[in-house]
Amino acid sequence: MTTEWSFWHLISQASLIVQFVMAMLILISTTSWWVIFTKFMVLSKARSAADEFEDTFWSGVDLTSLYNRIERGKEEIYGMEAIFVGGFREFLRLRAQAHVDSESVVGGTQRAMRAALGREVDDLETHLPILATTGSVSPYIGLFGTVWGIMNALTALGNAQQATINLVAPGIAEAMITTAMGLFAAIPAVMAYNRYAYHVDRLENRYDTFTEEFANILQRQSLSQRKDRDG
Repeated sequence: MTTEWSFWHLISQASLIVQFVMAMLILISTTSWWVIFTKFMVLSKARSAADEFEDTFWSGVDLTSLYNRIERGKEEIYGMEAIFVGGFREFLRLRAQAHVDSESVVGGTQRAMRAALGREVDDLETHLPILATTGSVSPYIGLFGTVWGIMNALTALGNAQQATINLVAPGIAEAMITTAMGLFAAIPAVMAYNRYAYHVDRLENRYDTFTEEFANILQRQSLSQRKDRDG
């Protein structure tokens, strides 16, 4: 109980500069943890949606039926579904135009899917720089508070007639608290950033692979339809 009281007492008795550093680190850490939990939910949802869509897509379902079902049945379309819908919508639009060859149809479809893929990856990466910045900056902010606290302790020691541990201990302790707070903010942010960046890269690779495979399917379909039309 005494240790707990001493901890809060040290914070309350710290200099304004050190208290400001502590408040900044608390704000940074709180923001970082909000991003950590938010991105965990977003990435988990994106992986589950990709698994579900791939199972449906490769089950042999009719592409037009799948497209209509997604377009009409879902308010929010994201991830691999958004790439599929964006590409197939462009495919249907170009195929309906007269005098458009199959190469132009497939090329336009690929560009539409690439644009959709870029938007989805950008959404997945949203707020990740906050974690990177937190991991890079927080230790230095804590170090600034540490240096300031030690300076205050040494100043108090220099003005005293007799040097005692009780005179410098509070300043050293508040300095160490800012160091600990800086590390507490930085370490989870760095770990989460590395983990989430890895998952974003894996999802981007899955999206990119699906884009190429779907483009090949549409190309074969377009060539088959042109042969039937010419024959």
